[in-house]
Amino acid sequence: MPNLKKTNAMRMLDSANVPYKAMEYEYDENDLDGHHAAEFFNLPYEEVFKTIVAKADTGEHLVFCLSVDDELDLKKAAQLAGVKRCELIKVKDLLSITGYIRGGCSPIGMKKKFRTFFDEMILLVDEVCVSGGQRGLQLRLRAEDLIGFTEAATGDITQ
Repeated sequence: MPNLKKTNAMRMLDSANVPYKAMEYEYDENDLDGHHAAEFFNLPYEEVFKTIVAKADTGEHLVFCLSVDDELDLKKAAQLAGVKRCELIKVKDLLSITGYIRGGCSPIGMKKKFRTFFDEMILLVDEVCVSGGQRGLQLRLRAEDLIGFTEAATGDITQ
């Protein structure tokens, strides 16, 4: 993809020599659901992960990644993170906190390094897709590379 502009997520993976494949797709502003990306690439939902940012009762921001077909369980997420409670941040605050917009939020290359957690189902797949840092862009890479690069913990965080 010679015309594809490198995102911060791609630059960070490049600098760490983490192999990935950038995959572009058409998106609809009114339908930013991750199912669309999975269907476009004909991938099972278990291999396409969405990124959700929450704020703990401690004030810390936390990043949770799970299959596009699953829903985040905030109680389980808080327990895995070792905090009492956490709640989703407001969409309007996403850009100022992460540097990314809704539909293009990647667990790689946020403004700051936040503690990151993947649903344990990631351990069952070899490769996974996450947002590449902009709408219409997915990065496909080995699940273990993604977990290692983000220094993430894994556990049950789904409903």
